[in-house]
Amino acid sequence: MPHNVGSIDRVLRILIGAGLIALVFVGPKTPWGWIGLVPLVTALIGWCPAYSLFGINTGKKGDSAA
Repeated sequence: MPHNVGSIDRVLRILIGAGLIALVFVGPKTPWGWIGLVPLVTALIGWCPAYSLFGINTGKKGDSAA
């Protein structure tokens, strides 16, 4: 799978994902916080299916190798 998520994008996804998951344990304690797994997983694997669908690549030029 080619990477299409850049470094800054990954950091933002990790922060947003962790923040959403934290909602499950603190704050409103809503199960909707589990949606945070999506940005967290896409950040960890470096590939976003939505980016592939729309032809977006936030990585470096030539950074399409897995």
